[in-house]
Amino acid sequence: MKAEDVEEKTEQKREEIVGEAKEEKTAEESLEEKLEEAEKPMEEEETAEEIKEEEVKPPKAEIEEEIVEERFYTIPLGKAWLMPPNKRAPKAIRIIRDFIKRHMRLEARKEGEEEEEAEPKRLIISNEVNEKVWSRGIEKPPRKIRVRVARDKDGNVTVYLAEGD
Repeated sequence: MKAEDVEEKTEQKREEIVGEAKEEKTAEESLEEKLEEAEKPMEEEETAEEIKEEEVKPPKAEIEEEIVEERFYTIPLGKAWLMPPNKRAPKAIRIIRDFIKRHMRLEARKEGEEEEEAEPKRLIISNEVNEKVWSRGIEKPPRKIRVRVARDKDGNVTVYLAEGD
């Protein structure tokens, strides 16, 4: 190839690139204009929707269950490390469940009991606690965990991660 051919090809490529760049700019500008037009009516609609939602929503205090009793515990999970590596995190969750049942006096339902409750008391472990136990995987759960335990007026017990952990 001659030097002239090389220069012509590079010039053609430059023109193609410049042309594509100009097309992209015009496309971007048109997209921006369309987005701006679309946002203007949506802002008005959103404000109307937000006002409706605010009117419909009851205050947060009514949504949350009344907390009758609240306690903080540091639960030792060292015994979970006696299990084989691939069973430690599930064992840690079982240890937490047993600890809370024992300390919050949640009785397991016995078959011999004649009292039939409409709703049995439940133990709920929050997602935060579960994620904290599983944060380093199945093989390495924490050695201990700090939790906040709350009992509501129905007798249900919920386990939350303590503040700051």
